[in-house]
Amino acid sequence: MSEESSPQSLLARLNKPVTDELIMKITKEVVVKFIEAGRLSPVKFEETFGEIHRVVKATARAE
Repeated sequence: MSEESSPQSLLARLNKPVTDELIMKITKEVVVKFIEAGRLSPVKFEETFGEIHRVVKATARAE
């Protein structure tokens, strides 16, 4: 097994810290999917975006 495909190497790549930029991109994608599915209206956008962002951030930063 090569050094790059070893389980330790894979684990090191997966354990990178999650940036604020990535959290924002994930939040955006979730919100877009909710809008496309008709589960989110523009009236509730601000409130819902904040809630989704909080949950994504808490999940991403959980140890």
